[in-house]
Amino acid sequence: MRQYPRSLNKLINELGKLPGIGGKTAQRLAFHILSLTDREAEELADAISSAKKTLRYCEVCGNLTDSEKCKICTDESRDGSVICVVESPQDVMAMERIREFKGRYHVLHGTISPMDGIGPNDLNLASLVKRLQAEPDVNELIIATNPNIEGEATAMYIANLLKPSGIKITRIAHGLPVGGDLEYADEVTLLKAIEGRREL
Repeated sequence: MRQYPRSLNKLINELGKLPGIGGKTAQRLAFHILSLTDREAEELADAISSAKKTLRYCEVCGNLTDSEKCKICTDESRDGSVICVVESPQDVMAMERIREFKGRYHVLHGTISPMDGIGPNDLNLASLVKRLQAEPDVNELIIATNPNIEGEATAMYIANLLKPSGIKITRIAHGLPVGGDLEYADEVTLLKAIEGRREL
């Protein structure tokens, strides 16, 4: 990238730090940004700056919001008896896309990962325990962490931690995706599909 001016190299390098963005994509994005009008470029920069300054975590569930409580926590039509525990705000958005879950959420902001030095105290777990104590109407906790080693460890930890509370603790089903073929599924996926079978 030596042939580019220093400011362009800097833009490409910064874009390349974004997750999922390789060198070529960063270069393409940089040239696209340069092709924007001054007003469009300023709007993009302002949107980034504004999001960084105004967004924070909901004091109840830990989801992203621009006020003290997120829209889901303040929506009185939501079912307060069911809480879905997810890893990140992106997972809340994914769950909301299906438009079937009408309960509330709790965002952990990660998973237990001893290899990365992340333990239970590094997650948004203490506020979950306090929340369950403050909201006696909660009768089910759905754990929707990812089906990997860290997600499973986190789910088991939460289940063991909260079992004495008497709240029903469930785990989202794992297994074959719709449209998937048995012959291409790995053993763990097939095992989870068998374990999660249901009556027709």
